[in-house]
Amino acid sequence: MKKVGEQAHTPQLNRSMKSRHLLMLSLGGVIGTGLFLNVGYTINQAGPGGALVGYLIGGLILYMVMTCLGELAVHMPVTGSFQTYATRYISPSAGFSLGWIYFVGSAATAGVEFTAAGILMKHWFPDISVWVWCAVFMALLFFLNALTTKGFAEAEFWFAGIKVLAVIAFIVIGALAIFGWIPLQDRVAPHFSNLAPSNMFPAGIVIVFVTMMNVIFSYQGSELVGIAAGETENPKKNIPKAIRTILFRIIVFYIASIVVLSAIFPSSELGLMESPFVTLMKLAGVPYAAGIMNFIILTAILSVGNSCLYASTRLLWSMANEGMAPKLFGRLTKNKVPLNALIFTMFFSLLSLLTSVMEADTVFVLLMSIAGIAVTISWMGIATSQLMFRYRYIKGGGKIEELEYRVRFYPWLPIFCIVFCLAVLGFLASDPTQRIGLLYGVGFFIACMLFYKFKLSKKPPVSAGASELEPETK
Repeated sequence: MKKVGEQAHTPQLNRSMKSRHLLMLSLGGVIGTGLFLNVGYTINQAGPGGALVGYLIGGLILYMVMTCLGELAVHMPVTGSFQTYATRYISPSAGFSLGWIYFVGSAATAGVEFTAAGILMKHWFPDISVWVWCAVFMALLFFLNALTTKGFAEAEFWFAGIKVLAVIAFIVIGALAIFGWIPLQDRVAPHFSNLAPSNMFPAGIVIVFVTMMNVIFSYQGSELVGIAAGETENPKKNIPKAIRTILFRIIVFYIASIVVLSAIFPSSELGLMESPFVTLMKLAGVPYAAGIMNFIILTAILSVGNSCLYASTRLLWSMANEGMAPKLFGRLTKNKVPLNALIFTMFFSLLSLLTSVMEADTVFVLLMSIAGIAVTISWMGIATSQLMFRYRYIKGGGKIEELEYRVRFYPWLPIFCIVFCLAVLGFLASDPTQRIGLLYGVGFFIACMLFYKFKLSKKPPVSAGASELEPETK
């Protein structure tokens, strides 16, 4: 590793992402496995009422995180985003730990997406093992990420557009089916009979909080707005616009989908091995429904995996240029792509190949838990960074009205965000299936803190992305 704080010339990424790219990248990063597979799993575990409450609470947490990130990203639009902010406003050890745990979580999420894609391929090729498809898709997305940033962003724009149209079509068809305007093959129009009070919380209210990690995982990816800030044209205008649009669309898509699925299917019928979106289309008699919907979902899932590889790679590149990762990860190709960082990121996605020795749904839940815990800790870091930034900004003579995007209800909003995230982690301790993931996640974070303290803290502190950051006050 280069010394922390070493002032060498830092190669810069291109600011080639337009407003539409930023919007679709962040929106597309959320509409994937979390929606098409995980919503059904959450309804199965917590019931319709539990899923609705869980995703609404998750939406509130998401709002708090995104507004905190928005204030920071508009004021300081840098690649690496919240890891850089944590380094500067909390402590270098916090930034180091936060960066590495988010990197591992995001790379693990890519593994989740590859596993889910392999599961979906069983629809067309039931005799080919899931792990084979995981390997194929890993190779495909590696080459897509090795292209220029503009080419990657343009591909993601169209992938995300397909996903958004598919979700809208599903919600419309599902709503018509609920009232019997589109007949379902083996059942009468359910109206809202499955949403009777007795069916809303079949496993009790506590399970809602236990399944919150599924919800957090589903919403993961929205923070790509911050990570992509360093490659975005006119970030002071485009970032606030993307945040406002993303929050509204994500919550509407998830809540509407939960209502449609819960109204049509009893929670006991929903699970992981087949997307309920596909099942509904088949029941509605849509021509070639299974094949078409599976292809759209496959595209959506690979798009999220693509976004996760992008996020992990850029974060690793940023840390390398701050002396928090080996310097070879900070090198760029002639197309301004951090190829070494991408290659290293792909190694973490090899976890999806565990499907060669374990059941695919077991691997899915394991990787989802790892990713969810990592992003929860990262969200706490974002809120804490904003809390400390605003304090130092005001202390340094900055005026609140000069912030072009700012958090309302300061300091209570970031404080509540931290408390909610801590509560989510606390409830995991009561779930034996996710407890081990919690222990590993928290243990890894603490290990990173200790590593920094004993190995890196005696070196000069990094000037967190100094070449990119603006002054704290104007």
